[in-house]
Amino acid sequence: MSGQEPRTFRSMFISDVHLGSKAAKAEFLIDFLRYHDADIIYLVGDIVDGWRLRRSWHWPQGHNDVVQKLLRKARKGASITYIAGNHDEFARQFQGVHFGGIVVADRAIHETADGKRLLVIHGDQFDTVVHNARWLAYLGDHAYDAAMLVNRVVTRLRQLLGLPYWSFSSWAKANVKKAVNFIGSFQTMLAEEARRSHVDGIICGHIHHAAIENFGDVQYINTGDWVESCTAVVEHFDGRMEILTWAQVLPEAPDEPFIPMLIEDRVGQAA
Repeated sequence: MSGQEPRTFRSMFISDVHLGSKAAKAEFLIDFLRYHDADIIYLVGDIVDGWRLRRSWHWPQGHNDVVQKLLRKARKGASITYIAGNHDEFARQFQGVHFGGIVVADRAIHETADGKRLLVIHGDQFDTVVHNARWLAYLGDHAYDAAMLVNRVVTRLRQLLGLPYWSFSSWAKANVKKAVNFIGSFQTMLAEEARRSHVDGIICGHIHHAAIENFGDVQYINTGDWVESCTAVVEHFDGRMEILTWAQVLPEAPDEPFIPMLIEDRVGQAA
């Protein structure tokens, strides 16, 4: 991206970075933040992966660089709100507290340039597995680690064959019936929460599936993640919302080249 001018937006929404996990694509996020800026930034949960850090400590310099990059943006005047998620639920005890110019919250209301009110929330509150069967959620977390390992093995093999990157976990979400049903159910519940909150739409993360959809009179927006798809949602100065996918392969990126894949089968489609 050298030589390109940074792009500035009215607001930017990022979630599910999972700093502290080996799967986090911190270098890609740093590069993205270097060339994208906003007056208002929401970190929509699971920025830090406390679950994995409790199991084993993993915090390379790149993860620290992400934190420093965000703090630098706050110092330069960006309004940054950290919405706690389930993997960083420890942050919920600090609601209303400012850390280096970043304020912590459980949820927030964002008003767009064209006057729409959007509820910003991580979304784990509406995942029945996370709340009613925590042991099963932890088991699923281990299964997700296994899927990421499969991704790395498949990537290596496809590299040797001269084939482009292909995400096993993203493919599974788009094609396995139970995963598709879960995504659909999650989206419906979040849309209902927007109606109960008397807002025009909802912005969330949690399920690592970027989407902008309309459910009747409610807009559902999911920011995606920085583990598989490397996506963020931005608001233009006219209020238009857009998903950005960061597929830049950095020369200094560790291990394998990574070209994120955005699942587009549901993005932008009306329910």
